This record gives sequence, structure tokens and C-alpha cells, in this order.
Amino acid sequence: MSVLMPTYARIDIAFEKGEGPYLFTGEGRRYLDFAAGIAVNALGHAHPKLVAALKSQAERLWHVSNLYQIPEQQRLAERLVANCFADTVFFCNSGAEAVECGIKLCRAYHNVNGNPERHRVITAEGAFHGRTLATLAAGRQEKHLAGFAPMVEGFDQVPFGDADAMAAAVGPETAAILVEPVQGESGIKPVPAGYLARLRQIADASGILLFFDEVQCGLGRTGKLFAHQWEGVAPDVMALAKALGGGFPIGACLASETAAAGMQPGSHGSTFGGNPLAVAVGNAVLNVILEEGFLESVARHAGGLRQRLEGLVDRHPEVVEEVRGEGLMLGLKVKPTNLDVVTALREAGLLTVPAGENVVRLLPPLNIESAQIDEAVGIIEQVCAELTESGD
Repeated sequence: MSVLMPTYARIDIAFEKGEGPYLFTGEGRRYLDFAAGIAVNALGHAHPKLVAALKSQAERLWHVSNLYQIPEQQRLAERLVANCFADTVFFCNSGAEAVECGIKLCRAYHNVNGNPERHRVITAEGAFHGRTLATLAAGRQEKHLAGFAPMVEGFDQVPFGDADAMAAAVGPETAAILVEPVQGESGIKPVPAGYLARLRQIADASGILLFFDEVQCGLGRTGKLFAHQWEGVAPDVMALAKALGGGFPIGACLASETAAAGMQPGSHGSTFGGNPLAVAVGNAVLNVILEEGFLESVARHAGGLRQRLEGLVDRHPEVVEEVRGEGLMLGLKVKPTNLDVVTALREAGLLTVPAGENVVRLLPPLNIESAQIDEAVGIIEQVCAELTESGD
């Protein structure tokens, strides 16, 4: 048995270094990275501002525990709050932890308001909220739950994008609605127009909380800082991670003051969450993403990439069936198996990620440039032509 627990079907490639949107093996093979650590390396590899921030902090202080004040943590929380609906932030290490915090917060909110029976959370089919026992139950996907029975109790699920079904599912024990504004793992599926606004109405009318999981789609990935901002709808709770550290582990649960009323000293914690190293990098990430014109550049490049990809549907209908997604969170629904397409793209020098519904995910760094988009589309075009000729 491998000394590494066999929880991953690892590809037999090892990378030695990264630079911008490229990864390099020890043998010198270069790959254009449109996987970005599954939407983690939002500014590419070894971004000089992130490297400088980490080096500077590493020479001063690594860890002190949340028993003490951490000024850069305070600063990162203030900046996140200043740019969204939230009033308060809890820092952790991952997206699953951020969602777990949000679930606890939703239950605590109702408990402190005299409704402890309100503990259930409604989610959407196809959801992926993490791999802890509670977040697996929230996602409710059989392939992820297999072998881990009994499933954690307290979660209900309705069809994705069906606001009427969501409204009908709310009952006297419901605490919150939890959705991803763009589902990632299940196949790059944005919610229908008007859906988030309807969920806001349902939550308000029912006295429950609205919880958005923006672990993958947040922090500029769709062309706005947060995906829900396209619809002008604010949640009560939001989970972030992935891009927040640009590759350094950090997650965050954000909430309004009202929603966080049940969270008191001792109600939640994290040994490493928001430590000096993590928040130094998080602040460096925000320095770049919040620069004037950065998000406009993301939206512009996303539009160009999508237009180029749409052309593949016409030129290679035997391979590409549909283009999905928002911003630089795009998916190609393909006719060959997506694993075969991902493999062919990788062999041609482009890294991508498989997703549900036979989709190939494209998650380039947010600071991708036109020349690199041209390179990626050229590789995809080449692979589509080869797959068409081979009949796969």
C-alpha cells in the first residue's frame, strides 16, 4: 500500500515549479494551467506580490493562536466586510470548514432567537459543499456518501434552480437555504436568472437565513467580486476559500450581524484559521483583485474566451456539445468521456479539470492574458480535430 492514503487517483506527473499560468515538470515540460488548483491559484503561480507578502511575514511571525489579536487578520476581515453584505468574518482553513461554520451559525441564530427546532438546511441537487460528514450530507451526492453511513441528519434537497420546490420545502424546522450561485463540481451550472432574488424573498418570508457557498465561484471568478452580486442579491451568510489565499490554505465564513447573533466566545474555533501567514497572503490577494480595472479585465477576457469556445460547438459538434458557466468559470460539455478529453488536453499541454455531466472545467488564473487564451484555444481546437478524426 502507498504511504499516501489512496484517496486520490493521482496522475503520474510531478511539477517542480510554476510561473504565472504555467507549470513545469522536473524534466522541463511546460503546461498551460487552466485548472489553477481547481480555482485556487487565482493569480497564477508564484505571483510576485504574494511571494513577497509570504516571505516578509515568514521572517517575522508564523503562528500565535486566536487567543491573541492578529492585526492582519483584522485588516483582512475589514476589507472583506467593506466589499460585501457582511458585518463579521470567521477565518478557517478550507471551504468545507467555512461551510461547516455557516451551518453551525444558522442553527445558533435560531437557537438564540428561541427557535431551537429550526435546524434543517435545504440545498439543491448537484450541490457540492465539502467532504466533512456534515457537508457531504448537505451535498447529498451518493458517490460521495457511499461508505460513510449513517448520513448526518438535518438536510433536505430540492431540484437545482427550482424556486417553487425550494419554497415548498420550507417547514417549521427549516433554518436556512444553502446554494452555490454557480455549481462547480456538478458541471459548471449557473443558477437561472432571478433565482437568487426569489430565494431571498422565500427566506425573508419564512424567517430563515440565506446562505451562499462561493468557495469556487467567489472572489472575482465570475467577473464580479462575488457571483451573487450580478443579481444584486445579498445573502445572510457566505462561505469563501480557494482563491482567497491564492494557493495558501485559508477559508472564511462571512455573515451579517443579525445572522451571527448566536456566535459567542467558545461557540466555534480553529487552531490555524486566520494565522499570520494565511492572512498576509489573503491581504496580498485582495490587493491585486481590488485594483482598479482588475475585475473589468476578468470580465473582458472571459467574454473573449467564451466567444472563442462557442465557435467550437459549430466547428466540432462531434466533440463539444455546449459551453457553460460565468466569467472565467467555464465548462465544455463534451460527447466523448470528459476524462478522455481532459487526458488528451493534458498530453497536448493544457491542464483542465473534469466535472459532473461529462463536463471539462476551464478555470484559468484571473490575470490570464489574451496570448495565453489564444494558446489554450489553439490546443483545444487541435484536440477536438484529433478526436473528430479518430471518431472518439
